Amino acid sequence: MSIDIKAPTFPESVADGTVATWHKQPGEACAADELIVDIETDKVVLEVVAPADGVIKEIIKGEGETVLSDEVIAVFEEGAAGTAAASAPAATASAAVEAPAGETGDGDKVGPAARKLIDENNLDASQIPATGKNGGITKEDVLNYLKNKPAAAPAAAAAPAAKAVAPVSIDFGARTEKRVPMTRLRATIAKRLVEAQQNAAMLTTYNEVNMKPVMDLRKQYKDLFEKTHNGVRLGFMSFFVKAATEALKRFPAVNASIDGNDMVYHGYQDIGVAVSTDRGLMVPVLRDTDAMSLADVESTIADFGKRGRDGKLGMEDMQGGTFTITNGGVFGSLMSTPILNPPQTAILGMHKIQERPMAVNGQVVILPMMYLALSYDHRMIDGKEAVQFLVTIKDLLEDPARMLLDI
Repeated sequence: MSIDIKAPTFPESVADGTVATWHKQPGEACAADELIVDIETDKVVLEVVAPADGVIKEIIKGEGETVLSDEVIAVFEEGAAGTAAASAPAATASAAVEAPAGETGDGDKVGPAARKLIDENNLDASQIPATGKNGGITKEDVLNYLKNKPAAAPAAAAAPAAKAVAPVSIDFGARTEKRVPMTRLRATIAKRLVEAQQNAAMLTTYNEVNMKPVMDLRKQYKDLFEKTHNGVRLGFMSFFVKAATEALKRFPAVNASIDGNDMVYHGYQDIGVAVSTDRGLMVPVLRDTDAMSLADVESTIADFGKRGRDGKLGMEDMQGGTFTITNGGVFGSLMSTPILNPPQTAILGMHKIQERPMAVNGQVVILPMMYLALSYDHRMIDGKEAVQFLVTIKDLLEDPARMLLDI
């Protein structure tokens, strides 16, 4: 039985997608729920699995081609892999019935069912071994040919798309260049970053925070924390999320967004955490962080990171968000200027913790310091609010007990 393989149903915010990778080729056996193709959208990569045991009969949309929501991208033959093998012993009997019906006055000895398969898969009948009566080609002959030569099936349809996305290497002696098409996700990220810089009055303010109190607290309780919360490790990001949440409540403009000529103030805190993946930067969102514990934050971020690396983040994970935190420190960045994540009006940049000599009560002390950067939209947030917001985060991190006491 033939089944149409369709692209997933895209959300309203996603117009179309691109066929990224076919993991199975025509004639190749597939198990039920086995991954057969990745569809890349502007936000995430969606996976399409086999509906049952069988084979892909025909690929309609090759790699690199654009697809719409619920558009047919391939034809699947349920149970075809087993059928072709099981029908081999009965080929002679079938041929006796089918071959005479396919004979014509001009000597064509291809049965109607076989002819349909040959035309659908753009095959050369002269290359197919015939087992039918008087040298006729039967349906089973074509199925066996497809099974043994999977690459011969839809080459005409898939080849043009494959050429469009194939990397091109140019060798100038020892100076080699490689040209690779930008993925849809990375192109969308690039477009949004440029738009953010062009459409917002973006400004960045900096400060630095003494991380010793947080590091001491983490060192003292990390083993007990991990044991109490079933293996969840205590990191630094949860402290920043909770500090940012408290600061957002005190400065609502930083938690707001701009919609045309309207300023939208959000009565909740949904904080996006930037996650770096092979496909590009993704920003899954922690919902209602005011109600989350440190353990909730850490476990959710760990889950985001794992699913991001595996390409499992969904649309629902990245929609919305009122504020964003990005951590370039994990890659060794000492200082940077983060770019806004529209329509949000602010983003916090964390950086590398580095020991530096600091003046404390007239004495030079070596302390683990981190530079903080807050980029904000000056149309929505005044400089005074931005600076005070960042100072609030600094104060909360340098005295973590204040977050528990709400002071």
